[in-house]
Amino acid sequence: MEAPKGGEIDLAVVRRFVDVAVDALADAREEIDALNVYPVPDGDTGTNMYLTMSAARDAIAAAGSDADLSTALTAFARGALLGARGNSGVILSQLLGALVSRIGRSGPGERSAVVMAAAMAEATQAAYAAVGTPVEGTILTVARAASDAAVRRAEEAGARARDVFESSAAAAREALAHTPEQLDQLRAAGVVDAGGRGLSVILDAAETVLTGRRRVAASPTLGAPVIPLAADVADLRADGPSYEVMYLLDADEASIPVLRGDLGPLGDSLVVVGGAGLWNVHVHVDDVGAAIEAGLAAGRPHRIQVTHFAEQVAARPRRARAGRRIVAVSAGPGLARLFGGAGAIVIEAGPGNRPSTGMILDAVAGSGASEVVVLPNDPDSVRAARVAARTAEEDLGIRVAVIATQAQVQGIAALAVHEPARGFDADVLEMTATARHARHGAVTVAARRAITMAGPCEPGDVLGVVEGDFAVVGSDLGDVANEVLERMLGAGGELVTLVSGAGSDGLARRCEAYVADRHAHVDVVVYDGGQDRYPLLMSVE
Repeated sequence: MEAPKGGEIDLAVVRRFVDVAVDALADAREEIDALNVYPVPDGDTGTNMYLTMSAARDAIAAAGSDADLSTALTAFARGALLGARGNSGVILSQLLGALVSRIGRSGPGERSAVVMAAAMAEATQAAYAAVGTPVEGTILTVARAASDAAVRRAEEAGARARDVFESSAAAAREALAHTPEQLDQLRAAGVVDAGGRGLSVILDAAETVLTGRRRVAASPTLGAPVIPLAADVADLRADGPSYEVMYLLDADEASIPVLRGDLGPLGDSLVVVGGAGLWNVHVHVDDVGAAIEAGLAAGRPHRIQVTHFAEQVAARPRRARAGRRIVAVSAGPGLARLFGGAGAIVIEAGPGNRPSTGMILDAVAGSGASEVVVLPNDPDSVRAARVAARTAEEDLGIRVAVIATQAQVQGIAALAVHEPARGFDADVLEMTATARHARHGAVTVAARRAITMAGPCEPGDVLGVVEGDFAVVGSDLGDVANEVLERMLGAGGELVTLVSGAGSDGLARRCEAYVADRHAHVDVVVYDGGQDRYPLLMSVE
């Protein structure tokens, strides 16, 4: 990734690469899933790599268009770490994390070709180090071939980043073709390695962005007319561990070698990635309790996921589903109770803790419904919701609609008119129209000096938000909240919804009294949302 001039990395090109890579993985996802016979033939490698890369893309987008390179890359790496799914996704997150770490340390005089080659080499080393027992013929082999080629090309006089990625992508494709020679499972199934294929797709995306040339993938099979489904080769690993265990772990780096030592004897496919106190742990075991206890001994495990391989493979035929459910993202405990009380499946999130694509997909898949409506209730969560919806429709046959609610109060309005007895399309249309007609606002407190659409602000100033834009700058929460209400009521309205935040000290009730005094014809509903950063959320319908 290089700038038009000099050796600095161009963030716009990085963002373009991420978008192209996610789209490429989306297109190749089913093909890669079908290649998945190692380490477990559970048919989800393509999906896991796609969701991991999507989570990284969501994170870099959430960092904002004004983020600098360091901030954007840090968000990208953390998004991949938090959103990593499955063995392949965890390894991919380590590759991406190490890659951007080296880019972030690049000096002003370094050529971009040298930086990218060094970054790929460090990423390969980090991936090998993260895996408990590295196996050749896998994504690791493809990564090493790609980084070795990158280093060789970067040493040539006049080499550019585009040349480095062109060489590394070609080397990855060649190494991928040889993976069946290194793993009996691949040779027996007549396929190349699924994780290696996914990495090759990502490197091809980088080459496309930098050179403009789009690669036509060679056949991933070894002459077989049809790629075998993973379920068809399940007997290749009948003697392996029965469960996949994954969790995020808050722990000091000093505890990780001990954790590896505890988990290693329990099973295989051990991968521990991360750093700076946050780790993503993946292992295949028979004793789930022991794997979790090892995490407890090392630190604080959370977001624990356990998958029984036999059930996963057996579930490939689509199970019977019925009914309609709502999945709603909430920004506070009170909002979670409100959405849950109305029958929604709730994903608890909030500023700085937005849901990953995988979290939304898990909620949709676990609903048991044949029809699902997703309310992301935040502009930065809409894309993740749409990716999850597409995956659920293609993989599980669930009909999913994402209503692009931009605020919690729009989600409340949409849920209020939800009617399961209506047809799916009619229900979605009514909920969408209601959400769009709910004008939304909020008040918050400035954390830093900035220039807003309403003028400059200093730390501690109160900011009034109307339809996502800063519209008022003041010093008193009540005065700013009332000004926001007046602006929204200026276009008319019959119902005001107020949602109080954590520690708002009666602000919502004071605003309720203000509306009753100034706009007697308007009804007011007050909820305790408990959300952080925003003492008051409001809408006018």
